[in-house]
Amino acid sequence: MKIKTYTMPTDLEEAYQLLQEKDAGIIAGGAWLKLLPKTLTQGIDLSGLKLDTINETEENYTIGSMVTLRQIETHTSLGTYMDGVLQEAISHIMGVPIRNIATIGGTVAGRFGFSDLLTPLLALKANLVFYKKGQVTLESYLKEALKEKDILLQIIIKKEYGKAHYTTVKKTANDFPILNVSITKIGTHFRVAVGARPSAAVLATKTMAYLNENKTLSDDIIEKAAKIAVEEISFGSNARGSKAYRTQLCKVLVERGIKEVAYENTN
Repeated sequence: MKIKTYTMPTDLEEAYQLLQEKDAGIIAGGAWLKLLPKTLTQGIDLSGLKLDTINETEENYTIGSMVTLRQIETHTSLGTYMDGVLQEAISHIMGVPIRNIATIGGTVAGRFGFSDLLTPLLALKANLVFYKKGQVTLESYLKEALKEKDILLQIIIKKEYGKAHYTTVKKTANDFPILNVSITKIGTHFRVAVGARPSAAVLATKTMAYLNENKTLSDDIIEKAAKIAVEEISFGSNARGSKAYRTQLCKVLVERGIKEVAYENTN
């Protein structure tokens, strides 16, 4: 990779204007630089804009876009929130040296299909705050990226309490996932997210509707919900796994995940 000009802006407006240049890009943590264009006319470093803190109120967690994955993983409250689902997902990402530099903003803004973190964030109903666009849901951003270049400032997670689950399947511990699944249950309401399809994570909306309309769950209902998931979600093939394999994995992982959060006696 070649970066013709490397700039550390002193304010957001400067960073935004630099980003509008042709072939300009934000460096973020630098973990996935090879996925950016081979040549950047302008490399933009956001390290000086104080976007690297986690703030907690009674209602929300607000995570700056330059917060590293390791900061989230080791955060006393956020790391254990909702059965520690974010901590669990992050623990599967490479090793600690990578998690010390990779940022949540780079992960989210990149909409990477191989992401372990996007899937639980989607299940947790995360919202994104951009410099110009303002606040949008992660769900809408994953479906359709912003039409204009913008800077991701924060990820907001509203505090809701219940049960959460995350699981991933990989060939090796340091590989990218073949498939991952995250499920949350707040009260009687389920959210089911499936990622690494190998495309970016999506919500299984029909599956969620089916689960949420059944006040009492049984193994048969859960099995049917898993079948609905594989019917409504599209899968593909790549070097890590075939479409057929991902389809079978999804059914098994969704069924197990629903049982994990649905049954009180499940550990």
